Amino acid sequence: MKTEPSVFSLEDLAHRSPEPWDGIRNYQARNFLRSMQVGDDVLFYHSRCPIPGIVGLARICAAARPDPTQYDPSSHYFDPASSPQKPRWDLVDVAYVRSFPRTISLDSLKAHPAFQDSPLIRKGNRLSVLPITPTQWEGILAMADM
Repeated sequence: MKTEPSVFSLEDLAHRSPEPWDGIRNYQARNFLRSMQVGDDVLFYHSRCPIPGIVGLARICAAARPDPTQYDPSSHYFDPASSPQKPRWDLVDVAYVRSFPRTISLDSLKAHPAFQDSPLIRKGNRLSVLPITPTQWEGILAMADM
């Protein structure tokens, strides 16, 4: 799960956990979000910051449900094409698990052999919700605990 730390950081999640992960407005990211199950661990990625990369872990603590911000005209995430009868966008609740001792930088991910075919390292392909393979997951956890 990707976020800009100036908007919502892993530290913010640690203080407000659990928190709804709202505002997803990309169909592919929404579909990935819908596939998440309660108890799934997720990597928390900070973008648009001095060192973009994975900073820690969170956990899905509530399954996908309609995102209420899509109905709120005062919300930045308002979608006039959505309605309670036909919602387009979902959210999940996430809870803080842990911060990594250091950021697993985008540059270090690009250098890791397991990520050579991953959309995570390709500019323009980093969705706010993106799956990775089990091999990539293990590689990240190994890098985090180095």
